[in-house]
Amino acid sequence: MLYKSGGKKLLEQEMSNPSYWSGSLLKKDLRFGYFERALSLLTVNKDKGLLELYTPDSQKRFSLKKKYSALTGKNAGDKKREGDLKTPIGIYTFTEKKKTVDQFYGPMAFVTSYPNLYDKIRGKSGDGIWVHGVPLNGSRDPFTRGCVAINNDDLLQLDKNINLSNTLLIIDSSLKQGVSSNVYSIILAGLYQWKSSWINNDIDTYLSFYDPTFKRSDDMSFNQFKSYKERIFAKNENKTISFNEINIIPYPGEARNLFLVTFYQIYSSDSYQSKGDKALLIRINKDQAISIITED
Repeated sequence: MLYKSGGKKLLEQEMSNPSYWSGSLLKKDLRFGYFERALSLLTVNKDKGLLELYTPDSQKRFSLKKKYSALTGKNAGDKKREGDLKTPIGIYTFTEKKKTVDQFYGPMAFVTSYPNLYDKIRGKSGDGIWVHGVPLNGSRDPFTRGCVAINNDDLLQLDKNINLSNTLLIIDSSLKQGVSSNVYSIILAGLYQWKSSWINNDIDTYLSFYDPTFKRSDDMSFNQFKSYKERIFAKNENKTISFNEINIIPYPGEARNLFLVTFYQIYSSDSYQSKGDKALLIRINKDQAISIITED
């Protein structure tokens, strides 16, 4: 109806208003976030020593498929540096499945993306955070050096039940759920406001969505990014930008106003075209506006 009466531009204007999203979100399963793209979720509760697998149905409603006992780092808290024997808190993808590992790690290991961009800008160090098994021969301590370890039979079963490229790992001390649907309305509307300023070459409004501490994946700071975008916007080119498969996940840890936002972006201007996955870490400010912390 909106397309017939006012076209795509009218719909985009509607999507920039939180009230547009309010009704549709009431029927969504928001326990883990807002999902347009179906993903399997592996959640680690460090306090309880649990790794749980949740999978979505066709309506993006998540159900618990398996629960595994898990070992995590010897020391409590969020990982800060290499060798601190802590399991990191955050949201990670899997970058590789190692089919051949030292027998200490069991039959295989799933390599995580730690440190992610948010970890790096906070100065975290270390790497080699895996989900792996237990020794094929002998016993081991009831903790890890920072990885997540489960029984070997459980690991083999998990390998059969997930597609690593379509699975997120969420690690927290005690998993939090139940963010208000109003928050997702604010974030979704903010994304479309950001996009509108981008399309319309409104540089001041566009930059207002970025936090002064902003860091891009290529290590570009806010001031460098500002100068770069001012040059681009000065060309006053025509642009089309579309967002598809938007996912919004509350970021684990002490801060309750941080969210990982991912989507598939198609961008076209007079001089440049691109398409691919995009990831933003955003904060909800006190004035209920979004602020972009990282961009990948």
